Amino acid sequence: MTEKKAVRAVIKGKVQGVCYRMETARAAEEHKVNGWVRNRADGTVEAVLEGEAKNVDNMLNWCRQGPPGASVTDVEVEEKSYTGEYSDFTIRYTH
Repeated sequence: MTEKKAVRAVIKGKVQGVCYRMETARAAEEHKVNGWVRNRADGTVEAVLEGEAKNVDNMLNWCRQGPPGASVTDVEVEEKSYTGEYSDFTIRYTH
């Protein structure tokens, strides 16, 4: 059986106003990862990613670069229990 993984990531740097959420959703679809992404009031972007472990790891690597125009300074990653609760990847409103 393929190992499953879930993480919560907080992406810091110049990550708002650069289409980070839209591009994260596109990249998540490309990497076959489910979950969500949203801007936070403190200027960071938060994402929950779940899927096959290698796909989640590849998605985290993408988050460390971000889309053109972004300047990522740090990605804090918190391991979560895999639940399989997400069937797709969505963009959520600012929290």
